[in-house]
Amino acid sequence: MTSTADLYDELGESVQSLALQLLDLGGRVAFEGPIRTVKCFEDNALIKSVLSTPGEGAVLVVDGAGSMRSALMGDLIAQSAVDNGWSGIVINGPVRDRAALARMPFGVKALGSNPRKSAKLGTGVADEIVEIAGVVFRPGARLWADEDGILVER
Repeated sequence: MTSTADLYDELGESVQSLALQLLDLGGRVAFEGPIRTVKCFEDNALIKSVLSTPGEGAVLVVDGAGSMRSALMGDLIAQSAVDNGWSGIVINGPVRDRAALARMPFGVKALGSNPRKSAKLGTGVADEIVEIAGVVFRPGARLWADEDGILVER
């Protein structure tokens, strides 16, 4: 994969750069793929449902509204994503089971961690446009991520 810095030099303003500083928490730091989205608040049932479907190399972008009160993904959901062929996940919120996530062949960028479980009510929406820190994530658009950050196709 070409680095995001080199991609930005090549593509310029045809991509957006996410200024939000996320931690690399998965076993794969560089990942890319078409975007799928979930918007939810302190409830990960929809994330679990989406990641249990064939990912075909996609990246799930989760807008958890930046709440740090409960984890939106742990090792079991991440393992399901790996088993179903997802490339990675970007979460505007926390994860849990960091040690296990770090050993998985899966890209994870998140705000941090919290051991507290989230609700399981299934609230939220999937595959709709979400905006995080001024960057628009459209389902089907391409996302590239590495140590330098995240680029998204406009």
